Amino acid sequence: MPFDLGPGIAAALAFALLGAAFVRGYSGFGFSAIFIAFAALVTNPLPLIPVVFLCEMLMTLFQARGIAGHIDWRRVSALLVGAALVLPVAVSLILSAGAENVRVIVSLIVGLMALVLLSGWTLQRPIGMAGHASVGAISGAINSAGVGGLPVAAFLSAQPVAPPVFRATMIVYLTGLDLITLPLMWAGGLVTWDTALAAAMAFPILGLGVWLGGREFMRTPPETFRKFAVLLLLILSGLGLMRAMLM
Repeated sequence: MPFDLGPGIAAALAFALLGAAFVRGYSGFGFSAIFIAFAALVTNPLPLIPVVFLCEMLMTLFQARGIAGHIDWRRVSALLVGAALVLPVAVSLILSAGAENVRVIVSLIVGLMALVLLSGWTLQRPIGMAGHASVGAISGAINSAGVGGLPVAAFLSAQPVAPPVFRATMIVYLTGLDLITLPLMWAGGLVTWDTALAAAMAFPILGLGVWLGGREFMRTPPETFRKFAVLLLLILSGLGLMRAMLM
């Protein structure tokens, strides 16, 4: 098994991967946060972060045809500019943190962002591209922990963005964000042959999860499922913090 994972932990991670891929297929975000928050409960999540990024890119291939006409490229571009400015420093910092510190950081970020999403916060006036770049910088800062999609999801949710545009824009932004982050993690020694092996093993699970989530997107009110995903993030965050305090 990659990363010397035991059979029990590998099976639990595979189940979490399927559930997270379903959420991504449905909502366009949440995959990385759900999987990394779960992984932090059972193992050191740091080596799995590059695997998650590769998985995000693979899932975009599955979803490309259905999202092409709904992408807001101006938002994506501004967000990525902001993220690119801070990612080198953020990745350097996360690589220097110990395993337990990474677990606590992931749990705190996921919990805070889930509370923002759950609050129903809305913006009272239009936000320009400079504002989008600022949110991208926040996203880039925490993407070193594998959860950079959450502040952007909260930001877009607070604006009048149609569900298909929200979903498509999130998918493309996350793919671009991961393309920027992966080389930095490779330079830091975090991308290995185990990373590629784990991503290859995940491929069929991702395909099934995204397909099921995409089907559900056509049938369920978006807000209903989004609230479920956010509540799941909040629960995983709480469990992660409890585990850190009890160790």
